[in-house]
This record gives sequence, structure tokens and C-alpha cells, in this order.
Amino acid sequence: MAEFESLWSGGPLFQQSEHFRLSTDSILLADFIRVGSARRGIDLGCGSGILTLLLLCGNERLDMTGLELLPEAAALCGENLAANALEGRGRALCGDLRQHRRLFSAGSFDLAAANPPYYPVGAGFVSPDAGRAAARSEVTCTLDELCEAAAWLVHSGGSFSLVYKPERLSELFVRLSAHGLEPKRLRLVCERAGSAPSLALVESRRGARPGLSVEPCLILREDDGTPSADFRRIYRLS
Repeated sequence: MAEFESLWSGGPLFQQSEHFRLSTDSILLADFIRVGSARRGIDLGCGSGILTLLLLCGNERLDMTGLELLPEAAALCGENLAANALEGRGRALCGDLRQHRRLFSAGSFDLAAANPPYYPVGAGFVSPDAGRAAARSEVTCTLDELCEAAAWLVHSGGSFSLVYKPERLSELFVRLSAHGLEPKRLRLVCERAGSAPSLALVESRRGARPGLSVEPCLILREDDGTPSADFRRIYRLS
């Protein structure tokens, strides 16, 4: 059994799954998401629950459901919530997001979030390990199916935020818009100033008017390789 570790000094406890390793992606997404007045949220494909956990720790009035296809990962998400005494506001549900209409009523949530697989089936190496394959490529859920689920789950005016690859932004925006989710905020993530972006943080809103706000790039490291001010803030580094 994996051991619990503190995400930062005095921060929440977390244990990792061998299939879903702790990544910068989810941590950056948690920082990007604007919870605002939202009270009910869902993490689509929550894995072992890092995004669910961070959103709950940062927003005391938020209630979160983590939805995960793999039973082992869903169970680990539940354990992580329990280790931080968050069972009252958070839960892990083992289920297939493609069955969203059976699992939840339309508009059940104020916000949805996801750190989805980045690559379509057939694009590059697919791990023989089912869990790792599902985390990397769309073997169990396509981008279109993800956007369809998010659009069903959030009410009009609700948000859907995700972290994705910049090279698929065009496709992402098309899929979001096709399901009534209007892209409203975009922040690109770069390793260093002047380097090509490696990630894209996107917020969309159900039924919103067109109009995309492009925020300044999130730079992770200075030219000398030391963590940037934003990186230090996000990771609670002194």
C-alpha cells in the first residue's frame, strides 16, 4: 500500500496510484479554476483525486464528486479524501462518464473539471497497462464524449475547466462549442519565458456568449532554471 505524503509543508495528505502519478498538470489546473459562487463540482476522470482534493482544500464551501472509471483509482481517491477528513464535502464515485445521463440529472453541478487524456487513439505509444493507457490516450473516452458529459452535467452559466495540449486547442474549441460550452478563458503554460507552450488551461461556460480572454502565460521557471514566482506560489515554496 502506498504511503501518504504531504503535498507541501502543512498541506493535504495524498497517496498515489501506480496508474495516476501526481503531475504538474492537475496542480496548475486547480490553481487556474475560479470557483467563485459555485457550490457543487465534479472532477471527470478523477484518478486518485488530486484535483478533487486541491479544490476542496482551497474552497471550504465547495462540495466535490470525483468520477472515475477504474475501481482501484476511485477507491484511492476515497482514501485520500478520508485522510484529510473531507468525506463530508467530497466523495469518489466509480462510474463511466459516458453514462452521465444515467448517473446524474442534467445541470446537477455548478462546475466541472478534468485533466483528460491528451492523445487520440492511434497517436503514439499506447501502454499495455489499461490504467496508464486510459490516462494517456482516449481509449475509454474521447474528447467529444468528455465535452458532451460536461455540457450535460453543468447548468446554464456553469463552467467546465480542463488542462490540455496546445496543439489540440483548435479541436478542443470546436468540440466545446458544439456542445454549448463557450471558451471564455485561456492561459498557456511555458517552461521558460520565450519557450513554446507545453500546456493550455481552458475555462468554458455553458450557454455563454462568444468572447475569449487570453491571460498572460504562466511561466514555470526563470532563465537560470530556478522556480518562477508563480511556480513557488502554486507549490507553496518558501
